[in-house]
Amino acid sequence: MHLSINERGPDGHPDVTFDRGRGGRIGIEEAVLCEHKSVPQIAAIIGDAAAEGRRLLLTRLTAEQFGDMAENMRQLVDYCAASRTAILGEIGPLASTPRIGLVSAGTSDYAPMAEAKRTLAYGGMDATEVSDVGVAGLWRLLAREELLREMDVVIVFAGMDAALPSVVAGLVPGVVIGVPTSVGYGVARGGRVALDSILASCAPGVTVVNIDNGYGAATSALRLANMMRRAAAGE
Repeated sequence: MHLSINERGPDGHPDVTFDRGRGGRIGIEEAVLCEHKSVPQIAAIIGDAAAEGRRLLLTRLTAEQFGDMAENMRQLVDYCAASRTAILGEIGPLASTPRIGLVSAGTSDYAPMAEAKRTLAYGGMDATEVSDVGVAGLWRLLAREELLREMDVVIVFAGMDAALPSVVAGLVPGVVIGVPTSVGYGVARGGRVALDSILASCAPGVTVVNIDNGYGAATSALRLANMMRRAAAGE
């Protein structure tokens, strides 16, 4: 069986029940969403993983939360302020197949793209970044078209009117995952306009994740990579 009560371990905090068997079930380990968690809860989760010799990915870990953790806990993880992620354990050699591209409309979209890149690296996948190629200066994107057409998966990060995922999907044959970001003026603030725009895309086959959800886009790409490996192995 893939589900068992034995998967429940000796969690170090009464509010925590970590899903230790998720990686065996779906090929992607449970990540820790640190938003709205207390520092003692986060520290207990890290401590449990370290004691058990498990790797761990933490997302939406603010610099304030990280700074409030005890020094011995901070030393256990690799923290990236830009992506607000922390990783416990080693990141091994990164696979270059399938080829994954990360494309941002503007420099302001960097945070969710960084979150996606770190999530992919934790999952063992390399990624190629193409930054600041929004449609307001379409020549910037067209100059990278040949590179993007080589990608098996292209994750596109865009705020404001979020036209970029549709344009990319009209140029490349690979899987396109749109990530609406909360970047923009006036009604565009919060990312809902970007989300609606990508959902309403006329380009066929565009997949959409939630606003600023670099983690979700990356895990979608990891699922695809896992299935490609299984297919290649005849499983």
